[in-house]
Amino acid sequence: MLRFANYHLSRQSSSEIDAALDMWAASVLKAGGSSDDVPWHTAEDLYATIDAIQLGDCPWKMYQVRYQGPVPAQNPPKWMGETYELCARNSRTLLHQQFRTPDFKDKIHYSPYMQFNAAEHRVWTNLLSADWAWVQADKISADSPVAQGAVFIPIVAGSDKTTVSVATGHQEYHPVYMSPGNITNLARRAHGSGMLPVAFLPIPKASKRQRKKPEYTKFVRQLYHACLACIFEPLKAGMTTPELIRCPDGHLRRAFYGIGPYIADYPEQVWLAAIVQNWCPKCDAHPDFLDAPGALHRSHNKTDFLVSCFDPGILWDDYGIRSDVVPFTYNFPRANIHELLSPDLLHQAIKGTFKDHFVTWVGEYLVIEHGEARAVEILHDIDRRYVFISAVPIFPGLRRFPDGRDFSQWTGDDSKALMKVYMSAITGHVPSEMVQCLAALLDFLYIARQNSISTSDLEKLDEALARFHQYREVFIAAGVRFDISLPRQHALVHYASSIRLFGSPNGLCSSITESTHIKAVKEPWRRSSRYRALIQMLRTLSRLHKMAAARRHFAKQGMMEGSTSSYTSMILAGGAPQPQDNEAGDGEGLDTDEDLGPLTGPKVLSSIELSRTSEQGYPTSLDALAAHISQPSFPLVFRQFLWEQQNPESDIPSNTIALDDCPAFYGKIKVHHSAVARFYAPSDLCGAGGMHHERIRSTPIWQGQYPRRDTAFVETNAELPGMRGMVIARVLLFFSCKVRGENLPCALVHWLVPQGVEPDIETGLWLVKPEFEGNQRTLAVIHLDTIARGAHLLPVYGSSFLPEDFHFSQSLDVFCAFFVNSHVDHHAHEFVH
Repeated sequence: MLRFANYHLSRQSSSEIDAALDMWAASVLKAGGSSDDVPWHTAEDLYATIDAIQLGDCPWKMYQVRYQGPVPAQNPPKWMGETYELCARNSRTLLHQQFRTPDFKDKIHYSPYMQFNAAEHRVWTNLLSADWAWVQADKISADSPVAQGAVFIPIVAGSDKTTVSVATGHQEYHPVYMSPGNITNLARRAHGSGMLPVAFLPIPKASKRQRKKPEYTKFVRQLYHACLACIFEPLKAGMTTPELIRCPDGHLRRAFYGIGPYIADYPEQVWLAAIVQNWCPKCDAHPDFLDAPGALHRSHNKTDFLVSCFDPGILWDDYGIRSDVVPFTYNFPRANIHELLSPDLLHQAIKGTFKDHFVTWVGEYLVIEHGEARAVEILHDIDRRYVFISAVPIFPGLRRFPDGRDFSQWTGDDSKALMKVYMSAITGHVPSEMVQCLAALLDFLYIARQNSISTSDLEKLDEALARFHQYREVFIAAGVRFDISLPRQHALVHYASSIRLFGSPNGLCSSITESTHIKAVKEPWRRSSRYRALIQMLRTLSRLHKMAAARRHFAKQGMMEGSTSSYTSMILAGGAPQPQDNEAGDGEGLDTDEDLGPLTGPKVLSSIELSRTSEQGYPTSLDALAAHISQPSFPLVFRQFLWEQQNPESDIPSNTIALDDCPAFYGKIKVHHSAVARFYAPSDLCGAGGMHHERIRSTPIWQGQYPRRDTAFVETNAELPGMRGMVIARVLLFFSCKVRGENLPCALVHWLVPQGVEPDIETGLWLVKPEFEGNQRTLAVIHLDTIARGAHLLPVYGSSFLPEDFHFSQSLDVFCAFFVNSHVDHHAHEFVH
């Protein structure tokens, strides 16, 4: 019943639920039962049952706010007489419910800590591993005599306007989210109770003329900060006096609260910091020279001093300070909003610096350099290379853009997908400095996106940013820009210091709040009648929150095991539920046909297995199989492989062993069309333990259209880092056989070997070419365990245009050289480098 209620509540309207209940009643009557056997007869009955649940009860409250300033005697603006509604939950109650969630038992830290790697370098990961939490704990200890042994709970907050419908009136909502800073970045990024809505801010409306009035701009900002102060007021007492709080492990602990990092995009940061547009919210750099050295950090104390010394006009023009607005953090101990603004990878780096700036500048450069007509032709070829992905080999998670660059709105996922393949697409069409500029930017982004960042990583981050600043000058030299002083690019300067303060930015990115919009705003809005929709949305959120709490409670009792029908059969047969086993099975996800995705299970560096089912229709003998796949050298290389397996200590290369000297093989061979690699990839979309799975395919027909032969990283020397100890293999066949009674999983491959001992200077990517013996590509059989994970190759296009009818399935056969795409996902970037 819980599953029925949860499914229909989250997806269907009242009328659709009524229809589903009627069908349920009809099926019960047909089976000889009574309509009374159905627990609910209408949607209202279902809602009443959910509303009666006490678990997860955190009701919404509405606060009404009005303008209290001077009002003109004649024709006052409409906004001065409006009543504005703040809808909020008690932040203290919500925090207690989040903090006691059993799911966080192994994903939480109760005190600040420091991590070091094998090289004894400091490592920053979660919020409590960074410096800010240490400083906060020291301040609490100094201020409170009862702080010894208490827990510090920082409140990670975030807010972001979102539009649910443009066509029906541009309906906007402004949710505020909160999360306990003690949970890990992975737990916060996962869909669940790690980040929950605590309030919906009022959005005042006014005419375009009124919106420019000083009194209106002052009011809406003061309203904004007054609402934020009201939202977090229930936590204020616990910031100086400890309170008892129940933890995920069931124990009670004393805890101090604190306003923690705040997640926001740049427009929201401008409001939060009470600064002037185009200024930096974290430092006093002038907007005309944002990246010039010498800028100092902002703070409340510094702002107070400046306000006491200068009039509002000077503060606005010379310091970018709005003296008519006081940030809400002034009202809370140990809180400085300028320090607390977290790095925003999505809007500052990915959407901003990469998509809105770099990609746009490349298009403008082509027009300046080649003229409008020729630029259109080149841009179309770039589209052919990456937008339609006509020449890029297929890879799990790689997106296609059938509409080219003509998007009405680029999402963060679109920009991330573009980053994976854009560099090779523009190489040959733009100057080398522009390619190197992009290479530096991508290095910066992928380092900053890592789940754990060491001291050496921060050095690489600073070095990549310096290269980016150096090479971006090419756009000024080319006439694309007169100068480069942009707030979102300037924000990258603060990343290294913010990482030291707050840990990895991927746990404090606006992509978390944007993904939370779906469940917290957009789906509840779709279920509403659109009339006074917010009230209906809040009711839906309350019910979903209660359902989630009930589900966790029932799961703990073992009442959510199996399907609904199997559980009912077990109960009717006299069985009883068993307490939940929290240990996840190792093989989860491996029996599906998905190409990639999160994987629950224990953390291991990597492993690989053949698909669980072998393919039918293939010969089982070695010689017949070789003829079937048109690889006459297969028997030779396979028997040479068997010789190598039996002589692992020999220095003689196996490919020099004559066929007569190799072990004979008369067994049966089973063919598989895929293998599944599992590896630790916490910087990508992953399971609770940071695990990720990826399917490598080798099949003669993919989706009924063309052959697919994926490429993979093969380890050749475990002592060397990255590509220096690996080669690329193109898998022609996955197979297994029995040798001396043991199963032997193998792959038949063609080799692609690195060209040189360093990456390409221009792109920073490793260059590989197919290996040949005579005029034939080198063939080999390898043990499946030597494959680390799938690899993605980007063709080296040069300056030639692609044929209009070129298909990506031909790329690995036609092109002579390839870049190893270390940007295809974050694990690949860490893995290759």
